[in-house]
Amino acid sequence: MARLDGDAGPVTRPATVEDAESIARVHATSWRETYGRLVEDPDTNPWFDVDRRVGMWRTYLEDRVFSTTVAEDPTGVIGFAAAQRAVEPDAVRPEELAMLYVLERAQGTGAGQALLDGVLGGRPASLWVAADNPRAHAFYRRNRFTTDGATSSFGPLGATVRLVR
Repeated sequence: MARLDGDAGPVTRPATVEDAESIARVHATSWRETYGRLVEDPDTNPWFDVDRRVGMWRTYLEDRVFSTTVAEDPTGVIGFAAAQRAVEPDAVRPEELAMLYVLERAQGTGAGQALLDGVLGGRPASLWVAADNPRAHAFYRRNRFTTDGATSSFGPLGATVRLVR
């Protein structure tokens, strides 16, 4: 385990199958905190459903789909990051940061940076981020990611942009 901010701060460690429920909670809560404003009713929208994500995360962790790291504080898991080797034959980078989420209350603690470092280090990678997420854009810019002009959409997010380093 890596300690982030002294003895009382969050720690990071590789995720295990036992973390599936905690990761699912952070995943759904982070989506609600960040993107809940983009949908009419987050309470009924499947993208914000914890139960749906528990099974998904159990499978991801059992099958080792991603290299996944969690950040914890005394309350439990407060964030996670997941990366994988790029699978597309025309991938722009050898690895992709598939997900990085930190609960709003834990943002600014160094957890996000530790998670990114834990799954990618400084290696070249790509990722997709909501076009309308200035906090995430600033974080990735500090980590040398830049837009490459590619756009897409994902679930309720509307416009997403690809970042590379």
